[in-house]
Amino acid sequence: LLSSFTTTSCAFVVSPSITTTKLAAAAAARTRKSTTGQLFSSLKQDEGENSVMTQVGSFVETFEGVQASDQWELDCYSRPVLVEGGKKKLWEALLTDSNGSFRICQTIPSNKVNSKELRGILENYIDQAEVKPRTIRFFRGAMFNMIKIALSDLDVEGKPSRCTFMLAKWLNERNTKVYPMMPGYRPTMANGAPGGLGGLLSSPSALLAIKTPVKMPDALRGEQYAFVQLPLAEFREGGGVTSENVGVGKLCPCDDEDWAADSFVPGVVVFTKRAQALAQWLSGTELVGISCDLRQRVVVMDANIDTRYLMARLDDQQRMEAGIFEESKENLKGLHFISVQKDEDDDPAGFWLLRSLPEGL
Repeated sequence: LLSSFTTTSCAFVVSPSITTTKLAAAAAARTRKSTTGQLFSSLKQDEGENSVMTQVGSFVETFEGVQASDQWELDCYSRPVLVEGGKKKLWEALLTDSNGSFRICQTIPSNKVNSKELRGILENYIDQAEVKPRTIRFFRGAMFNMIKIALSDLDVEGKPSRCTFMLAKWLNERNTKVYPMMPGYRPTMANGAPGGLGGLLSSPSALLAIKTPVKMPDALRGEQYAFVQLPLAEFREGGGVTSENVGVGKLCPCDDEDWAADSFVPGVVVFTKRAQALAQWLSGTELVGISCDLRQRVVVMDANIDTRYLMARLDDQQRMEAGIFEESKENLKGLHFISVQKDEDDDPAGFWLLRSLPEGL
C-alpha cells in the first residue's frame, strides 16, 4: 500500500480500490506463419533469398489472425555482423506494423545505403500492401536525415517516435537470438556491448537527444497521483480491460509475452477535476511513458521523440514506492500504464498502456 503525501504541487495517495474493469487492453492471439499472407497477398520471396532466421538474407513473414494496421514502424541500420568475408557490415531495413501483423527484413549492400535505395524498398512493399500505411514511425537518431528524406516523397507521414513497440520487440529478439547465431557476428559491434555503442538512451545511434525534463504546465497538473497495479490478466484476451474503455488513450500489444499469469502491471493514476482536458492534451502528444529517477527523486513523464516533463518530487517514503514501480516495470520488460480520471469511481478520460524501449537496439 502507498502512504499519502503532499508536495507543493500534488499528492500521491493510496488507491487500492480502483476498479480494474474500467481500465485497458486485450489483443488476439498470434499464430506465426512464415509465408506471405493477406497483407502482402501478391508478394513473393525471391528464389535465392534465404528465409532461415539465423542466416543473412531478406524475408517476409505474416502472422495469421492479426489485423493489419496502417501504422508502420521502420528501422534501417547496420547490424553486429560482418559479411563479404568480414569486409563489410550487414545493413538491414526492418519493417513491421503496430499490431505486428507482418515482418519484413530487407538486406541492403553497404554501398547502397542511401535515401534513394530505402525509398525504393518502401515503395515496393507499400505498392503491394493491401493496407497502406498512413504513418511510418522510426526511432534511430543516427539515420534520422536519411529516413526522413526517403519518406518525404511517399504518401505517408514520417514520424520520429519512441513508441515503436513491435519494432523494438523484434529488434530485441534479433539482437539476442538471431545475430549472435549468424556467421560473422561481432559482439563488440553490438549496441550496449562493452566497447560497443552503448545503451539505448546514451547511444548516438539510437534516439535523438532527449531534452532535460521541464516543469509540466500548471494547468495540466493533476491534484493527486497514485502508484497502483493491475493484474496482467486484465490486459489479456478475456480480461476486463478493453480498447473500448480507455477514453482517448491507446494500448500497446502485450499478449504474446511469456509472463507469469499472476503478474501485476504497475501504473500511475492521475486524479484531476480537469480529467477530460488533460486527457485530450495527452492524446495530442505521443505519450511515451512514466519513469522515476530515484537519484534525482523525481517522477518524469516522457512524450514525443525528445520531451520530458517533471510531474512530482519524491520524499524518502515516496522514493521507496517509486523503486517498487520501477522494479515491477523491469520485470515486465518496461510494461506500465497511466490513467487520467476524476476520481476512483470514474471511468478513465484517457488510459495508456505503454512499454519502455529496451536498451541496446
